[in-house]
Amino acid sequence: MTQASFNFDAPLEDDVDAASAAPAVSVPATEVDFDALARTLEVHPDFRVLRRLVPIMDFGPRPAAEGDAGVQRVLVLDTETTGLQHHSDKIIELAMLLVQVDTTTGLPFGPVEVFEGFEDPGMPIPEVAQQVTGITDAMVTGQRLDDAQVTALVARADLVIAHNAGFDRPFVEARFPGFADKAWACSFADIDWKAAGAGSSKLGSLAQDRGWFYDAHRAQVDCHALLQVLTRPVGSDARTGLALLWAAAASPSFKLRATGSPFESKDLLKERGYRWDADARVWACTRATPELLEAELEWLKAAVYGRRSARVEVEAQDSRVRYSSRPGLLTERAL
Repeated sequence: MTQASFNFDAPLEDDVDAASAAPAVSVPATEVDFDALARTLEVHPDFRVLRRLVPIMDFGPRPAAEGDAGVQRVLVLDTETTGLQHHSDKIIELAMLLVQVDTTTGLPFGPVEVFEGFEDPGMPIPEVAQQVTGITDAMVTGQRLDDAQVTALVARADLVIAHNAGFDRPFVEARFPGFADKAWACSFADIDWKAAGAGSSKLGSLAQDRGWFYDAHRAQVDCHALLQVLTRPVGSDARTGLALLWAAAASPSFKLRATGSPFESKDLLKERGYRWDADARVWACTRATPELLEAELEWLKAAVYGRRSARVEVEAQDSRVRYSSRPGLLTERAL
């Protein structure tokens, strides 16, 4: 029988002599109350306890619900693919969770509808993709995502959320055109996790910050982890992650391309959060409000263009084109 040894009388301090003097008590692992042990450790400042994330399949009744006012359906989505290029790689797994959300509280309620399926990409899955996802050729051979089920679920959604929507959206739009008609939000980019005190914006780290661990890189468990992360308040903000994403989806954002910026300004732009757009061959950033856009234009004029005359491109994006491969409304701005 597997044994587990615990000594509750030993001091918590790093005192080897005192600890070695206290006899260990051998207890069968099957008789240990691990929840009680976890609760004991949780109240001690020197310990953090991580619990395995358990999917929630029903969030219970909506408190004081009055009709359908203030209720929206959120579709949480994740894909696993053969690679990173949506124009040449293929989806091999798709998972989605559809849940009702009270937009006043930002909390889900009721049952969670689940879709998960494999699809044969018509090509061998690269070794690196198999290592990351755990999905093999044998698992997907002859499999196909159910078009009718996916289309019906997507049609009922008011907002689609993915943790890296810039990756997932082009893949699913290429496979299921109905996604193009939906508002999207990105839980990675549309929430300022750093300002909220998070050490990392990666989903696994956000889950750990809330006391959970899980086996990542499979689509459905990633969806459950993301949904539960988004039900919690973000930092000192009383609003949940879901509420913040509703607000982000309701507002346009602006992609700013620093066209013709001097080569020597590349480090300055990179430090400010600009990223190199290899297709357009230009440094670009995104700002969430008109006010932030105007402030960025002023900074560009002073810090990058030296107050010389210049014209830059601004692409206004709403939630129906944001994170897709489709363009928004493009204009030129004179500095």
